[in-house]
Amino acid sequence: MPIGIALEGVRFAYPGGADVLQDVNLHVSHGEFVAIAGPNGGGKTTLMRLILGLERPGAGTVRLNDTDAVQYRPRHAIAYLAQRAKLGIEAPVTVREVVMSGRAPAKGLLGRLGDRDHELVAAAIERVGLSDQARMPLLKLSGGQQQRALIAKALAAEPELLVLDEPTTGVDVDAQDALGELLAELHRETGATILYVSHEFGAVERLVERLVLVRRAIVFDGPPAALPSTWHDPSHAHA
Repeated sequence: MPIGIALEGVRFAYPGGADVLQDVNLHVSHGEFVAIAGPNGGGKTTLMRLILGLERPGAGTVRLNDTDAVQYRPRHAIAYLAQRAKLGIEAPVTVREVVMSGRAPAKGLLGRLGDRDHELVAAAIERVGLSDQARMPLLKLSGGQQQRALIAKALAAEPELLVLDEPTTGVDVDAQDALGELLAELHRETGATILYVSHEFGAVERLVERLVLVRRAIVFDGPPAALPSTWHDPSHAHA
């Protein structure tokens, strides 16, 4: 079942610092595809960490399916795709090996992969259009193809919530458009709840029905078409 998200009256500050988020109220229904955008330093990454259960709010509540986000189980139902620049993948691992690692959270570190696991891995690779590159080293692929492989890794875990952090960083415009189309297709096929987090949202704006802009608080929440033209660069949004 796709995961629903509810934040009520959330405030958060890192030790010794000012509030990063103030009075945040956000509800994401089961199976929604939502873009979350905002300027660097605006709080969107902190918001994502709260939803993932990696931080606790200083005030208010963050709940996944009516359970405190930190305590939500099973954790493997949540897939997180970090920024490509932060992955640090230097080993000559193949696409298939990367995608197979997506089964580890469900199987445990010592769990052996069975027939169904291998079927899920093959299906995930096929879904992102990389079957012909499955045995190629990840580092030999283009930036866009690497992102597809990492999305396949997330899909192999059969997530009920998929969170993508700046998924188009470092890829060209054509690859950004292709990734956006791929995510829309995967959303239709899997029905998972998807959060697409970015400081820019051009690649996904036309594919989502809901856009949330964050600048310490939620400054816009609605269909992209309703966004004031002066706010199409999220750094111009004012709380």
